[in-house]
Amino acid sequence: MKKSISEKIYFFLNTDDKNVDEHLPRNYSLLLLNSIFTKLGDSLSNPKTVLAWIMNSINAPVYMISFIVPIRESGSMLPQLFLASYIKTKAKRKWIFVFGSIFQFTSIFAIALTAYFFDGFIAGSIIILLLITFSFSRSLCSVSSKDVLGKTIPKNKRGKLKGYTVSVSGVLTLFAGLLIMYQSKSDASLLFYSGILLCASAMWLISAFIYSKIKEPKSKTEKNKDTWKEVLQSIKLVKKDRRFKNFIIVRSLLLCSALTAPFYVLLAQENVGKESYLLGLFIIAKGVASFLSAPVWGKMADVSSKNVMSFATIIASFLGIGMFVIIEVFTDFAKVFWLYPVAFFILGIAHSGVRLGRKTYVVNMAEGNKRTDYVSVSNTIIGLILLITGGISALASLFSVELVLLVLSIFGLLGAFLSYKLPNVEAQ
Repeated sequence: MKKSISEKIYFFLNTDDKNVDEHLPRNYSLLLLNSIFTKLGDSLSNPKTVLAWIMNSINAPVYMISFIVPIRESGSMLPQLFLASYIKTKAKRKWIFVFGSIFQFTSIFAIALTAYFFDGFIAGSIIILLLITFSFSRSLCSVSSKDVLGKTIPKNKRGKLKGYTVSVSGVLTLFAGLLIMYQSKSDASLLFYSGILLCASAMWLISAFIYSKIKEPKSKTEKNKDTWKEVLQSIKLVKKDRRFKNFIIVRSLLLCSALTAPFYVLLAQENVGKESYLLGLFIIAKGVASFLSAPVWGKMADVSSKNVMSFATIIASFLGIGMFVIIEVFTDFAKVFWLYPVAFFILGIAHSGVRLGRKTYVVNMAEGNKRTDYVSVSNTIIGLILLITGGISALASLFSVELVLLVLSIFGLLGAFLSYKLPNVEAQ
């Protein structure tokens, strides 16, 4: 019998499998393709690089630029606890992801138009508002996607799948970075930067179409309950479930790999300059890092996702401490332009491992609606912590960027140690 394209892709990437569920190859291939497009969209609209660069180009206030990363990240997490009670009433949850992707397309498309037609405080304010709507849409996708992944892909295949998607999207991001770097030599206009965002927005529209084709089994549904009562009951998980509480503590400390990223960009601008080719170099560094590291992290996560979180955070923490020493002691070396893209490349490897490890861990901790609770509660709590620590970091960076980098890196080392102490859910 002739194999379909999805079957060819699945068995090429999973050579050890012989007999599988009839829908597994199709769902595996669709999830792979969907994640490639969403991650490419993320890279082309990354608040740590692209959005920060564009906000600076349209003369938005500095304090607004400082808050785009905390707003974008925490805004996608904070609503999840409230959304979870609604999501659990739906038997088919892929449609929530589809609608969320369409809303993300609309938000980024509008940001692109705003960047081109407005500037200064007005442009900055509109972009911040659109970033909030984008983040809310992202929260819809976050809660629903982990549940769909858990229902359609076996436990021992999830980490590898995520690794492949990050790797392929990393290659595409690499080419995008090269194009941006080349084009910026002759055209670094707002039309060019807005075009980057328009391309990014299209990725979520394509993603919505792909995700709609997934064959999702029905979930066990719950009746629509009082939202606040449901929220309070979900929060009690933190008190009752010791393993879950420890995971949240660890994840809070692992934020160092995400929060330190924009400070590498700021240090580059302070010590090297604001030449537009640097934006391309940072995007290239991130793309290459994802391509090289994600498949390795994915395979490791299927064996022990908690060890992946620990090892990756150690890399990010020692990198941050090393950069602090270079900036403070070796001041001449700190002005070498290639130092920062190389550091960003190493951070990209580490952050890829942290993200992949903790996403695999939380999906593998439980099944069914309990998984939805784990994802929503942890993301809501982390979103609140991220908003607070992100705001403090943004304020502190006005005095000393490198000191903030050092402090976050030290917290990361503590998180790596506690992560190593977590139970291995892949062995259970």
